[in-house]
Amino acid sequence: MIIAIDGPAAAGKGTIAERLAAHYRLPYLDTGLLYRAIGKVMAEQGLDPDDAVGAGRVAAALDLTHLADPQLRGREAGELASRVAVHKPVRDALLKFQRDFAAQPEGAVLDGRDIGTTICPQADVKIFVTASPEVRARRRTDELNAKGRAVDYERILVEIRERDARDSGRTAAPLRKAADAHLLDTSDKAIETAFRAAVDIVERARAERA
Repeated sequence: MIIAIDGPAAAGKGTIAERLAAHYRLPYLDTGLLYRAIGKVMAEQGLDPDDAVGAGRVAAALDLTHLADPQLRGREAGELASRVAVHKPVRDALLKFQRDFAAQPEGAVLDGRDIGTTICPQADVKIFVTASPEVRARRRTDELNAKGRAVDYERILVEIRERDARDSGRTAAPLRKAADAHLLDTSDKAIETAFRAAVDIVERARAERA
């Protein structure tokens, strides 16, 4: 069973995807970490993340052990990821890896921006997880403040909206809901409620296939 989870930043899709993978005992890939790793490597090497050719070279040579780097979860890595993800050479370089991961015999859970539309259009279950920009900005602000980082809500809200515009407006595999994806709006849902809603979606899809 392949479960494709898509959606914008800070909507809760990563937590939901990881919990679904544990619930169904499936391999899990946070595809956003691939792009974060590319952006971080480029920053460390003094390369321009807006250089499509250079980003493509880094993507083609990406050492996947970098995905364990805890710094990839930071806001800066997220912004870099959004910038390198617009490049077609980057997406082309990572396409095969993601599809190979999904093709494991038992299936897999993948989350990102274009899993249901580009990476795994044949996925058994597609869920598009979203929330309002204001809710997502509040969640991200609270998360960073809890980690001891003093950040301003209004600044985070601007960054969220700018990232949404980049991810939705890029020509290469833009962020969008697949026509056959189930919409899961978490704006007014606690994570446990959102997770249970996601399980219900998967179970309905399995029942329909049976």
